[in-house]
Amino acid sequence: MSLQEEIQKRRTFGIISHPDAGKTTLTEKLLLFGGAIQSAGAVKSNKIKKAATSDFMEIEKQRGISVATSVMAFQYGGKQINILDTPGHKDFAEDTYRTLTAVDSVILVIDVANGVEAQTEKLMEVCRMRKTPVIVFINKMDRDGKVAFDLLDEVEEKLGIKVCPLSWPIGEGNRFKGVYNIHKNNLNLFDANKTKIAQEIVEIKDLNDPKLDEIVGEEYANELREETELVAGVYDEFDRETYLAGDVAPVFFGSALNNFGVQELLETFIEISPTPRGRMADGEMHNPDDKKFSGFVFKIHANIDPKHRDRIAFLRIVSGEFERNTFYKHVRLGKKMKFPNPTSFMAQSKEVIDSAYPGDVIGLYDTGNFKIGDTLTSGADFMYKGIPSFSPEIFKEVQNDDPMKTKQLEKGLAQLTDEGVAQLFILQPGNRKVIGTVGELQFEVIQYRLQHEYGAKASFKHRPHHKACWLTSENEAQLDEFIKRKLNNIAYDKDNNPVFLADSPFLLTQAEMDYPEIVFHKTSEFKLD
Repeated sequence: MSLQEEIQKRRTFGIISHPDAGKTTLTEKLLLFGGAIQSAGAVKSNKIKKAATSDFMEIEKQRGISVATSVMAFQYGGKQINILDTPGHKDFAEDTYRTLTAVDSVILVIDVANGVEAQTEKLMEVCRMRKTPVIVFINKMDRDGKVAFDLLDEVEEKLGIKVCPLSWPIGEGNRFKGVYNIHKNNLNLFDANKTKIAQEIVEIKDLNDPKLDEIVGEEYANELREETELVAGVYDEFDRETYLAGDVAPVFFGSALNNFGVQELLETFIEISPTPRGRMADGEMHNPDDKKFSGFVFKIHANIDPKHRDRIAFLRIVSGEFERNTFYKHVRLGKKMKFPNPTSFMAQSKEVIDSAYPGDVIGLYDTGNFKIGDTLTSGADFMYKGIPSFSPEIFKEVQNDDPMKTKQLEKGLAQLTDEGVAQLFILQPGNRKVIGTVGELQFEVIQYRLQHEYGAKASFKHRPHHKACWLTSENEAQLDEFIKRKLNNIAYDKDNNPVFLADSPFLLTQAEMDYPEIVFHKTSEFKLD
């Protein structure tokens, strides 16, 4: 198969939502419809009987939340589907933001009862910034919630995007009967089934068919006819180009837990969603069909398999064909590397692959060569630019609770902060280590993983910092003077860049005024320039 044919086959997307909207359940059901798994376990917060396929870290299974991006691939309808299931919890938003650099489109899951929530709005901002096409899936229609039309108004108002319903619910809450596919002009009715795909699907080609009244009842049938007529009058007809430009979001309704509406979503998704897209690097667009291979690392994960203590760099392929045991250039390090065991993913199971194509996400076993944002190429030197590390909001000093395991603690902190869930700063004197995060839950995850994956025990002591600012200046004398004066608040990141840990907004503003030739960077973006 030619490179162009391989590209046309692929669809790479992320699933994003506010916590508990049903994102991981939807991921599981897409895998179920794709034949990648045979049955699905119901995911219930804190009461997981069978852990979700995509949540492989032990703490995720205990807490019932996703705290790391999972990568899954399966075939459906002649297409290669690559799903990136992201953390919903706001404390892990940075991992989600970085994952959005690696996808070509997004499915945004909204809970029918809660509507558009704060985290959903933040995620949508990132999609808008990148012009990422978005499909909305309104979930849990079998539970009491907001009226469908009100929800659509809320999506348009709060997320700042026009909507176009491509399916419509038949009833809602305990009256929910199924989903009418507006896009295909047919009706699929399923029995509620949490673990398997219903074998019998009733298909009706015309809403005026009297068979509809027999199946759902006259009241429901008339309600559906009236509402779809209203939809046709209020919303524009679906236009794929407008969707691909990120200007309109197709909307689907359903219940992922009970398999309602998932097949409509999946089949329409593979029909309308974008093929792999190119990426900008050094002011130049690199397209998927370029003959030279290129890709970038958007995620690093240590100990995916705790038995083997492996560390894997997740690489999104942008252009050309990746081949096993072929030398590629690691641009930042300026050295050639080859990979004997590149892997594809199906949640925690992995298999070695011989080749991969644009849109694919592959795992590269890593001994510490990769950082988030690194680029591999077979051609000219350039670096893809990703979403940077943001300034943390919570700072805590690491306390070593078992001095006999100091080496394990050092290794664990280095590897876990390489993953990007937190940032590590070194304070002098004494090489004191300060962890910075955007949420409290990250400390719990780090503490748990240090103990269970590295055998190290640590606790954390709060530090009263407001913000971390990376420092650069063309006036070296002024920078040196500032560092000497503020020594107690100066730390160094993992790349030995000086960082000012400001204790308050006032002191940060004062420092910026007193030292006008120093740039106080609120993100590590400057390192990517």
